[in-house]
Amino acid sequence: MPLPGVIGRLWRTPDYRRIWLAGGIANAMRWVEMLAASLWTYEATGSALMVSLVAMTRALPMLLLGAMAGALADRLDRRRLLLALQVSSAAGAGAVALLAATGQLAPWHLMLQGLVAGLAWAGEMATRRRMAAEAAPPDDLVQAIALDTMTGSATRAIGPILGGALFQFTGLALAAALACALHLVAFTLVRRLRPGPPQPRTRFMPLAGIVEAIRLAASDRRLRIVLGITVVMNVFAFCYGAVLPAFGAAAFGVSGAAIGLLAAAEPLGAFLGGLWITLNRRAQPGWVPMAAGSGLFLVLLIIVANSPEYWLAWLLMALGGLGTARFAAMQTAVVMIAAPVELRSRMLGLVTTCIGFGPAGVLAVGALADGFGPRLALAVMAGLGLAGLIGILASEARRR
Repeated sequence: MPLPGVIGRLWRTPDYRRIWLAGGIANAMRWVEMLAASLWTYEATGSALMVSLVAMTRALPMLLLGAMAGALADRLDRRRLLLALQVSSAAGAGAVALLAATGQLAPWHLMLQGLVAGLAWAGEMATRRRMAAEAAPPDDLVQAIALDTMTGSATRAIGPILGGALFQFTGLALAAALACALHLVAFTLVRRLRPGPPQPRTRFMPLAGIVEAIRLAASDRRLRIVLGITVVMNVFAFCYGAVLPAFGAAAFGVSGAAIGLLAAAEPLGAFLGGLWITLNRRAQPGWVPMAAGSGLFLVLLIIVANSPEYWLAWLLMALGGLGTARFAAMQTAVVMIAAPVELRSRMLGLVTTCIGFGPAGVLAVGALADGFGPRLALAVMAGLGLAGLIGILASEARRR
C-alpha cells in the first residue's frame, strides 16, 4: 500500500528517496565506527585522552575544511563529489577491518581513518543535504529537510547501540567490515542519482568564493542568526554527551545500559520532533523556531543538571530533543531559503565550519567536570549557551 501524505510524496520522488537512504546508511555507519573505534582504543591503551584524540580527529576537518567543502560543492558536480566521499569512507573502514583482522591495528591508524571519515562528514551538509533539499518537491522543502534530520537523529540513537553490540560480540574487524560494505551500498544509491546540471566553466577561486559567502552572511540577518546559534549549540549544548558517563555515575549511581538509555533520550526526542515537523504542513522555515528550539534544549539541560532523579533527567532530555529537532531542521532550511542558488553550498560549508567548533565545548565541559563535578559542568555550559543565544538575539534586535 503506498504511503500517504508528504512522506508518500517524498518516497515516490526517486532522487530524494535515494539520497535520503544513502544519508541514513552513511550516518548510521559513522556512529558505528566512532563507538567501535573508541572502545577498541580504550581497551588497547587504557587512556581516556587517547580515546578523545581518536574521536576529535573526525571533527577537525569540519572546522578546518568545512568552508572549503562548501566552495568545492558549489563549483564541482555534487553527485561525483558525494560518490568520491562515499568511496573514501568505504576505503577507510575497509583498511581498519583488514588491519584489525591481521592484528596490526594501532591508534594512529584510527586517527588517520578518522581524518578521512571527517572529510566525508565535512562534505555532508554542503553536498548531500543540499542535494536532498533540492530533490524534494518545492512545496515540501521543510518537511523533506525535517525527514532527513529525523533520520539523522534515529541513527544517532541506533548507531552507537549497534556499534557497541558488534564490538562486544564480533570485534572491531567485523564491525568495520560491515561499515565498509554499507558505505558501498550508499555509493550505489548515489550512483543512481540523475546527473546534476553542468557547472559553469569559470576560474575556480575557492578563497574568493568563501569570502563572498562570508559577506552574504554578514549582510543577511537570517544567516547571521543561523551561524551564531550553530556555534552556540555545538559548543555549549551538544557537549553534554562527553560527560554523560560521569554525570550518570555521580548524580544517579548508574552505569552501562542506563547511561546508554540516557544518551539515547535526546536523539529519540529529536526523532519524534522531526516526525512532527515532517507531518506538519504549516511548518515554515525561519530563524524564530530555530532559536526557540535551541533555547528550550538549553533551559532543559540546566534543569537536567540539577535533576534529583534519573527518570526525570531522561524525560527532560527527551523533551529537549523536540527543541534540537527544530534547530536541525531550520539550520538547513533557512540557508536554502535565504541564500541564492549559486551560494548555497558555500553557506552550508560555513555552517559546517561552525559545527566544527564543537570539540572546544567537549574540552571545556571535560575540564569543568574534572574540577567541579559533572552536574556543575553541565549547568555552567548550558547557562553560558543560553546567555550566548540571548546575546545573539539581543544584538540583532539592536541592529534593527
